[in-house]
Amino acid sequence: MRRALVLGFVLVSQLWFGAAHADVGARVALIGVPGLTWSDVDPVDTPNLWQLARSSAAGSLSVRTVGSVTCPYDGWLTVSAGVRSAAGHRCGAPPLPSGTRVPVAAAEHWGTLGAALRAAGECSIAIGPGAALALATPDGQVPNYHTSPIQVSTADLARCRVVAMDVDDLIRPYLGGGTLPAVPERLTEQQRRDALRLADARTGALLAALPSDTTVLLAGLSDHGSVPHLRVAMLRAPGAAGHALGAASTHRDDLSILPDLTATVLTTLGVPVPNTVVGVPLQVGGRASGLVEADEAAQTVRAVKGVFFAGLAMAQVAFYVAAFMLLRRRRALRAVRLAAVALASVPVSCYLVNLLPWSTVAALAGGLAACVAFVTAAALAGPWRRHPLGPLAVVSGVTALTLAADLLTGTTLQLNSVMGYSADVGARYFGLGNIPFALLATGTLLATTVIAHRWPGRTGVVAVAGLGAFAMVLGGSGLGSDFGGVIAFVPGIAVTALLVAGRRVSLVKLGAFCAAGGVVVTGFAVANYLRPAAEQTHLGRFVGQVLSGEALDVVARKLQAMLATLLSPTLMPIVLAAAAFLIYAILRPGAASAGVLPAAFAYSPALKAGLTGTLVSGVLGMLVNDSGAAVLAMALALAAPLTISAGIAVLPTPRPAPASPGCREAVAATPSSAPRPA
Repeated sequence: MRRALVLGFVLVSQLWFGAAHADVGARVALIGVPGLTWSDVDPVDTPNLWQLARSSAAGSLSVRTVGSVTCPYDGWLTVSAGVRSAAGHRCGAPPLPSGTRVPVAAAEHWGTLGAALRAAGECSIAIGPGAALALATPDGQVPNYHTSPIQVSTADLARCRVVAMDVDDLIRPYLGGGTLPAVPERLTEQQRRDALRLADARTGALLAALPSDTTVLLAGLSDHGSVPHLRVAMLRAPGAAGHALGAASTHRDDLSILPDLTATVLTTLGVPVPNTVVGVPLQVGGRASGLVEADEAAQTVRAVKGVFFAGLAMAQVAFYVAAFMLLRRRRALRAVRLAAVALASVPVSCYLVNLLPWSTVAALAGGLAACVAFVTAAALAGPWRRHPLGPLAVVSGVTALTLAADLLTGTTLQLNSVMGYSADVGARYFGLGNIPFALLATGTLLATTVIAHRWPGRTGVVAVAGLGAFAMVLGGSGLGSDFGGVIAFVPGIAVTALLVAGRRVSLVKLGAFCAAGGVVVTGFAVANYLRPAAEQTHLGRFVGQVLSGEALDVVARKLQAMLATLLSPTLMPIVLAAAAFLIYAILRPGAASAGVLPAAFAYSPALKAGLTGTLVSGVLGMLVNDSGAAVLAMALALAAPLTISAGIAVLPTPRPAPASPGCREAVAATPSSAPRPA
């Protein structure tokens, strides 16, 4: 429902707001205030920004370019290119122009905005070095450059329909060493307030001089320290006040990215947007709200994510060690089963917690614990608890259904989740993330094998193939936009279905299944590429990169990221501990786990098929996704404990040993050695 409303707002905004974009007499001013966040804007210290916000559509801006944080140089360079761009490692302020010329940047597609304006015969004015970089043509030319807004006359503003200004008063104190500081916050609160007042005054000077019919774009174009934040995005135009500001590029009605600014400037002027620009025009949506809280939520998730995964890794390792020690002695079996189900409930709880209100670390931790307790209780307290596969069916089914529902309703649960993604990081803004893919695939395969256990034969095979294909389409279509996930999910579904049908899986068949996964995802990507550029996701853009020869660079970056995860101290312990337990429990069932896994597989061959398919998807997903080991680690974090819980439930109950005879009975039963009387 939420997604339908968002799409409705988008369509309405395109109808009534798109006319303003095509107005041949339109004017546009792009004001960049690097480092500005919504928590900075208030009526006391920033009255001009406050008033502009009240008369504008407002949203959050993700300033991610190439690195983990964005400096002002990279931010303005990205606006110039219309694609994520970077000047180099640990860059700082944009270069100062020499006269009307900017030093030529090495970034690909730099000067795209300036070239498009020049080709359309548009006059433009640049105020400040960042604005000069944004409006420069590929040869570095900036026709009208000024260092201050007071140098721009009313006649100049009337003559030129485009003006851009770099308000660097806020960011300049952070660049004392020439680059962004390696700390989250360099300034004191008072120092930042002083810098904000200067930035507000400079912004107000230009706003007062602009013609009244000018469309104003204001953006916090960069980060200010070592931690990324969501920044300010405003659009002042007729009818926009009080509304949310988003873009189709993020599939969010209150979130946009830097290349969207490039597309918006050109579209507002009626200038054709070059094909190389990945951004789309900003869109006015519903009522604006919660912009300060959006960044606070992202920062809360950032603060706990490292600790969370470290704690999860330690809990997983401790569980397998304890299970190894207890199962071989057949002690505390109920406690081991409870722990297994609780551990398997953690991943889905990371998404369910976003159904609850939270704003602090304590509230997030408390909500997560409550969700884990709820899912665990639901798995072990219902009538299905008596069935060995009951808790497994509940946890895996809830996991799969939660993620499927999230995909169908706009992925609000994955956003700002410790196992999802955050807009401030900028790796993904919508669709199915790599870890959610692993959980969706694992949950689907395990849940469908329970169906196959209950209804073996053709019905079970159809359930595995049909429900698996549905989940795969959700992940690979425009809803999920997951490239590597489809490649890995198709072989997992095929292997599971084949084993449920009683067939053998050979290396040749496995290779054919992998090829089929590649064909399916290629079909999704090509179909997406054939859509208009504004509606394409990264699937379609990858096809364009293949055609332009840029795909090898993308693949190389993803391969490098994948290999880096193999050394992760929080992910690899989960993989190694789970893999070691499973392998040893299969090779030495009596010594390792009292035969838990053989008992589970003997009770349900379908479960063995589901676990095998899960491992196939997990291993392939690790190899084809940049999240690497995280994919396999989360697949095992869900599948292995649930399989152990099922095995414990079907272990034969050991008969109690016969009681030892008491002392009196032992004496009576012992033949006397004393000599008989004569």
